Amino acid sequence: MNEEYAAKCLAELGSPTRLAVFRLLVRAGHVGMVVGDLQRRLRIPASTLSHHIARLAWAGLVEQRRRGRSLHCFARTDVMDGLVTYLTAECCAGFDDEKTDQPAA
Repeated sequence: MNEEYAAKCLAELGSPTRLAVFRLLVRAGHVGMVVGDLQRRLRIPASTLSHHIARLAWAGLVEQRRRGRSLHCFARTDVMDGLVTYLTAECCAGFDDEKTDQPAA
């Protein structure tokens, strides 16, 4: 995980609806969820849900697999774990010097 990819993931999770979708998929675990079940739980139109799932998939946070006529979605927990590790890697490490940690312009 690098800064650019972490920012991409966090940007996509910054939508309340996408965050809700992702949390449901995390809760579902390796079994995942059928898109129709996601839609029923979230009570949003299919086209809206499709847009949000596509954004999460674009960021690599969600994987989709077709099984017969059903589309199943799964949280990419490896990516989630990588993001959490990236965010907490230097937790409480302190600072060695006066250098700035500002992103490059």
